[in-house]
Amino acid sequence: MKKYLRIAEKAFIVLGLSFLSGVFGVDSLGLVLSSAVVTFIRFFVWGMSTLLVAVFWKNTIITCRNNILLCILSVIALLSFFWSEFPDFTLFNSRDVLMMTSFSLYFATRFNQKQQVQVIANTLLIGCFLSIIAAFVLPSVGIHQASDAMVSHPGAWKGVYGHKNNFGSMMVLSSVTFFTLPKENSFLYKWFGFGFSLVLMLLSTSKTSLVLSFVLIFIIMFYKNFRWHGKISVIFTNIGVLLLGCIIVPLLTYWVELLTGLGRDATFTGRTPIWTYALGRLMERPLLGYGRGAFWAPKSPYAIEAGQALGTGWVAPHGHNGFLDIALDLGLIGFLLFLTIYFTAFVRALKQGYATKNLEYLWPLAYLTFLSINNVTESILLRGENVYWTLFITVAFTLSQRKTVQPINIPNQKNYLHVT
Repeated sequence: MKKYLRIAEKAFIVLGLSFLSGVFGVDSLGLVLSSAVVTFIRFFVWGMSTLLVAVFWKNTIITCRNNILLCILSVIALLSFFWSEFPDFTLFNSRDVLMMTSFSLYFATRFNQKQQVQVIANTLLIGCFLSIIAAFVLPSVGIHQASDAMVSHPGAWKGVYGHKNNFGSMMVLSSVTFFTLPKENSFLYKWFGFGFSLVLMLLSTSKTSLVLSFVLIFIIMFYKNFRWHGKISVIFTNIGVLLLGCIIVPLLTYWVELLTGLGRDATFTGRTPIWTYALGRLMERPLLGYGRGAFWAPKSPYAIEAGQALGTGWVAPHGHNGFLDIALDLGLIGFLLFLTIYFTAFVRALKQGYATKNLEYLWPLAYLTFLSINNVTESILLRGENVYWTLFITVAFTLSQRKTVQPINIPNQKNYLHVT
């Protein structure tokens, strides 16, 4: 019975991660599934997560107690409808925060890091196969058509993730996850998943994703091979690598001297005028912002004015920068809380990554690096319900838990630890 219950738990996590990654969204399988089915999946994931967190309430309390700042940030996001420009919109979408938080708490408390990486890899591989099926059986779902609103890239694959950039981003996450799979997994499974992800990434035509994937693999190898455990310089060196990655990826993707033949421009495809306008508006409400999602809400005058600043009249759905958007949502108070939580998790991930030879313990470090770099030109933090924020708080919750450590012997090294 325990065996079957564990299988059911893993299946639930796969379903939840798939839903949060947009597989059942209105631009993906939501096009062919009835709204009743999608709504049922949403409330099943939310309700079951809440129930399971309550069942394992002792672990939940311990995990929350170790992450007070993250809990405070979640509460601020939930209560932001009090000062929101569109309180009804913010209040209605507060369910997303509750769902992501409860799901992450359950995932972090019931699965160790090795199991988390394995389940995430399985979920993304299923997404890869579903994307192949969608592209050939339901091309209107899996491939951008010339009739789409985004007519600049007909023929680009979007799989079951709604948009080519989302598809490319998920394939980056897939490639990194398979690259850091535990050694217990078969060699064939690991490298098949990794190669499959790269092929689908190419079919998405997302150049940012391709650049980001190779930068992340390079950074993982850097983390793996250059271990200066016991020296404080390691923290500053790796934070420098993180910041350098945030600069390199946008430059390699958009910089006009390098990519003039790709039709890009030096304003990051129109992002900088939007950022300038949004920063100006942020200074009008700096402490608590405009409320979660309110600045870019449907019919928001700020979103309309941002499009006018761009000179096209296009109404932006978000600020194309996750850090800017979280500041617009929750103000500088929320943004500083997020930075504190992020860098605390990053330092913990560094300590863990340098204390083991096992690649799966580098996954949190790789994911936090991926999240930071990808949010420079995209908004994948607290916006809507999404797998990125879910995995971020899962990583933060997991890294705060106490673990048993055993020393491992490495020639000429004295301070390495093996995390179990």
